[in-house]
Amino acid sequence: MKSLAELEAIRKATISKINVRKENEAETVRVVVGMATCGIAAGARPVMLSFMDEISKRQLNHVTVSQTGCIGMCRLEPMVDVIVPGHEKVTYVHVKPEMVPRIVAEHIVNGRPVDEYTIGAAE
Repeated sequence: MKSLAELEAIRKATISKINVRKENEAETVRVVVGMATCGIAAGARPVMLSFMDEISKRQLNHVTVSQTGCIGMCRLEPMVDVIVPGHEKVTYVHVKPEMVPRIVAEHIVNGRPVDEYTIGAAE
């Protein structure tokens, strides 16, 4: 930073981004990856990176990817929740990076969960 004015410009830009994010929260699709020790050991890190790459590649600005701790069902890891506003949460289990493009295309883009990847199909 070279001046106080430059710092003020950065502050204003950051505040406007935060406000846009808050306005769009009701429309934001959330992808939550289980990243506790059990999830990481089962391969959650490459799964999370695959979601981030696929969402970026498709320029899906209304989708956020985040992580959470242990969900308590270690035998089903890696687990991913997809939360679409106005719909029930869908939990995907035993997720592998090669499954991610289909989940993004069918569920996030077209609104049809991939049933054979969900927790109901695993039980």
